[in-house]
Amino acid sequence: MLKLVVIRHAESEWNLEGRYQGLLDPPLSKRGRNQALLLAKEIGKLNPSVVYSSPLRRTLQTAEEIASYAGIPLYTDKRITEIDHGKWSGLLVEEVKEKFPTEFKRWINEPHKANFEGGEDLRTVYERVKDFLDSLKRKHTGETVAVVSHTVPIRCMYCYVLGLELTKFWSFGCDNASYSVILIEEERNVLQKLNITCHLGDLYVETHKAL
Repeated sequence: MLKLVVIRHAESEWNLEGRYQGLLDPPLSKRGRNQALLLAKEIGKLNPSVVYSSPLRRTLQTAEEIASYAGIPLYTDKRITEIDHGKWSGLLVEEVKEKFPTEFKRWINEPHKANFEGGEDLRTVYERVKDFLDSLKRKHTGETVAVVSHTVPIRCMYCYVLGLELTKFWSFGCDNASYSVILIEEERNVLQKLNITCHLGDLYVETHKAL
């Protein structure tokens, strides 16, 4: 069995503003840095042997706190980086609604059909996340592995391990500095915990429904 602890990065400066980030690279906000400290203490209780992170700054800053607190190695992997939002990158949600109304409606209602102009489609992210998870299963059976990623790859992970179509993409909560626990077994995969945020206390902020 592989125990997978799936973590969304702490709040970035652009999460605070409601801005699409994609592959752009804002750092954690002040609140996000404090969230990361609380998160690291919580993840440390689960005794992970290693942490993998997207190479973007907001994920890496979060993962560094976990690795430092738990005293474990940290590796980056581009397969779990955020979706490339293309022309949406850097725009506020309200700006996207105004400039790309048809595409925005498709992203909310039919995410499996979304294709960000100048960026990626959801299926591409799903395939690279699938490849990443398959490699973890080969390398780390019998271990607890922490993975720090972004909302789009994380929701793709859930769809893959639960055998769900990407039409179910929006069915999972995914707040900043949250974690979930997935048991990867030979017979089945079990989503044991989902979007846990109680460790954040007053630092919890509900994620924007379009992000």
